[in-house]
Amino acid sequence: MKAPILIKNARCVSSQGIVQQDVLIEDGKIAQLGQINTELAGEIIDASNLFLLPGVLDPQVHFRDPGLTWKEDLRTGSMAAAAGGVTSFFDMPNTKPSTITSAAMAERKRGAAEKCVVNYNFFIGATDANLQELNAVKNVPGIKIFMGSSTGDLLVSDVQDLDHIFGHGSRLIAVHAEDDDIINAAREIYKNSKDFNHHQFVRPPDAALKSTTLAVELAIKYQRRLHILHLTTKDEVQYLEIQKGKAPISAEVCPQHFLLSAPFVYKKLGAYAQMNPPIRNMEHGEALWNGLVNGVIDCIATDHAPHTHEEKAQSFGKAPSGMPGVETSLPLMLDRANRGMCTLENVVNWMCEKPVELYQVKNKGFIRDGFDADLVLVDMQKQKMIENGKLFTKVNWSPFNGWTTQGWPVTTIVNGHIVFQDGGIDESVKGQEIQIGSS
Repeated sequence: MKAPILIKNARCVSSQGIVQQDVLIEDGKIAQLGQINTELAGEIIDASNLFLLPGVLDPQVHFRDPGLTWKEDLRTGSMAAAAGGVTSFFDMPNTKPSTITSAAMAERKRGAAEKCVVNYNFFIGATDANLQELNAVKNVPGIKIFMGSSTGDLLVSDVQDLDHIFGHGSRLIAVHAEDDDIINAAREIYKNSKDFNHHQFVRPPDAALKSTTLAVELAIKYQRRLHILHLTTKDEVQYLEIQKGKAPISAEVCPQHFLLSAPFVYKKLGAYAQMNPPIRNMEHGEALWNGLVNGVIDCIATDHAPHTHEEKAQSFGKAPSGMPGVETSLPLMLDRANRGMCTLENVVNWMCEKPVELYQVKNKGFIRDGFDADLVLVDMQKQKMIENGKLFTKVNWSPFNGWTTQGWPVTTIVNGHIVFQDGGIDESVKGQEIQIGSS
C-alpha cells in the first residue's frame, strides 16, 4: 500500500474562495484537511508558494483511439492531459470503428484501463438506428449527436430521427450543432477557394444557430437534459440567454474560440487554425467570453482533436479540421487570471466544479474529505512558452505555439498518485473509469 502524501500549506481553491490548509492523501482519497502532523505522512510536498486546485475535467476530447492512433492515442492523450493539470476526460465516439454499441464501449474502456494515466469515460455515439444501445449502455457521460457534417455513420440530421432520440430516454444528450444544408450550400460557393480564412464562411454562424435552435426546441419539448458542445457564435449566446431556463440545458466553450480570432489566425496558421465549428472574428470571441463570465456558458472544454503536420499540410478544402488543446487549456486560463480578466475561483468553477456538476460525476471536482485525490498544484508565478516539439501530445504542435503564459501546473495527482512532476510523467500510474451518478 502506498504511503500517505501530505501537502503542507496549500492554498486550496474552490469557486467559493481560497483556504490555506494541509491536505492528507491516503488510499487514493483526501483523508484529512486542516493542520496535520507531518508524522502521518510518508511523503511531504511543500506547497507554500503554490495553489492547490481540484483536477480539471475536460468534458470533450478526441484521443483518436481506436483506429486513428497515428494522430493520438489514449496513452499520449492522457499524458498530455496530466501535463496540463487535467485528471479526467470524456472522449468522443467518432473513432474507427465508431463507438455506437455497448460492446464497442466496453472495448474502449478495457483499452483505457491499460493505457490511461488519468481518469476516463466515453460518450456513446448516436446513429439513426441505435436508440436501444443509447439507452442500455452503462455508466457513460451521455449520448453524442453530430447534427451536422460528421464522418462515418454518426450524422443524425433528420428532424424525425432527432425527435425520436430526444423523446425516448432520459440520458444527457450532447450535440455538435451545425446545420448540414447550410454548410453544404456554403461549401459550394467556396469550392475553388484556397484561402483558409474562408473556413469560417463555409460554416457560417447561421448554421450553428439553426442547429442549436432545433436542439433546444427538442429539449424543451421533452424536458430532456441537453448539453451544447463548443459554442462559437454571439447569436447562440444571445439565444441561450433567453431559452436556457426552459429546460435542463447547459453549454461549453473552448479557449481557442475566445483567445484566437479571424482573419488573423488563418493568415498566421492556415490549416492549423481550422476546426469545426470554426474560429470566428473578435465580435464572436468577445461574446463567448462575456457569456462564460455571465454564466450563460457553463464550462470550458477543449475539443482536443489533433492531426499530423502531414495532414495539415494539405490545401484548403482537403486539410482536416481540428487542433490539440488538452495540454494548454489550464495554463491559458491561469494566464488570464493573472491578467485580472477572471479569478482563480472562476477557473476552478469553469474547469473543475461545473463539469462535475453538469455530468453528475461522483467524488471529484472539489477538495473535500473523502473525495478522490485528483489534484493539481499550480505555480501562478511560473512563466513558460508553449512550444511545438516540446509537448506530450503525439502530434506535438499547438495553435498557441510561441505564446508565453504565466501560471502553470507543476504537480498533477491522480487517485492519490503523483503522475506529473518536474516536467515528467510516471507511466506506472493508471487512471480509473469515471463514475457517473445518474447513468
